Amino acid sequence: MKTIDEDIKSRKFQNIYLLYGSEDYLKQQYKQKLKQALIPADDTINFSRFEGKHADPQAIIDLAETLPFFADYRLILIEDSGFFKNSCEALANYLPALTPSTILVFSESEVDKRGKMYKIANKTGRAVEFAQQKEQLITRWILGRLKKENKKITQSVLELFLSKTGPDMGNIDKELEKLLCYTLHKEVVEACDVQAVCTEQITNQIFEMVNAIGKRDQKRALSLYYDLLALKEAPMRILYLMNRQFRILLDLTSMQKAGLDAKTMASKAGIPPFAVRRSLEQAARFQEKELIQALNDGASLETDSKTGKITDQIAVELLIVTYSKQPASPASVL
Repeated sequence: MKTIDEDIKSRKFQNIYLLYGSEDYLKQQYKQKLKQALIPADDTINFSRFEGKHADPQAIIDLAETLPFFADYRLILIEDSGFFKNSCEALANYLPALTPSTILVFSESEVDKRGKMYKIANKTGRAVEFAQQKEQLITRWILGRLKKENKKITQSVLELFLSKTGPDMGNIDKELEKLLCYTLHKEVVEACDVQAVCTEQITNQIFEMVNAIGKRDQKRALSLYYDLLALKEAPMRILYLMNRQFRILLDLTSMQKAGLDAKTMASKAGIPPFAVRRSLEQAARFQEKELIQALNDGASLETDSKTGKITDQIAVELLIVTYSKQPASPASVL
């Protein structure tokens, strides 16, 4: 990202920019930065956009060969084309001979770094990965936004906010905007403000559901499940996320026994560091053999649903009911 910022500042642009990775918010920000730096806002002649897997490579090449009209650059934005995952020989052969006044900006979710397209972009231009950002960077970003609005927040309230939004910066941006509007006349953002306006993400609702299961609060666990169904969440997605949470709890249990620190556990489990403590508290509600059995049952119920033995909605209900009942050590549902 710094390399793109430096190019914009020095106005020494590369002819190829490849922006890739899972953090869509940052990719969008840098697409806009490049466009604003290269093309005047009212210039619709020297800017073109192609999107999707049906983008025509030859049409892109023909346009790239066209000199800009009364401007320094012609900018072509190609989004989610799949050219860097499945390759594109026509473009791969053309890119080294790209006209100096044409700038291609590719925005892709997935790339194959072994492929010819990636190697060319990386060698002759800028290939920048926009991965999910670390908690420390996200925290600084949020605090910076709050400071601009002359607002303060405690660490515990910030953690509550992040527990609701998840690490996706696009979602954080949206929820933070809601929070700022809601606390317009307040100096300090409080937990009640976060609870009042911030939308719970499905992964957090799954966490609460598994929490209720661990507490043997069957009524609440089923209530949370039916809430998700009312929000049109697919039962199989809910089952997948439940299995994922059980896997995280099992992994954390093993890592805690091995004496690993919270930062290492977070990295290996794929969760934010602030979530380790509450996840370990949740894991303590289950026996290790119970988590293993829950994972096995979850996989079997998924298979039964896919083969038509039971409906997908009933499959999830069975898992919830079995592991939220008394006593604390249920037998297999199968």
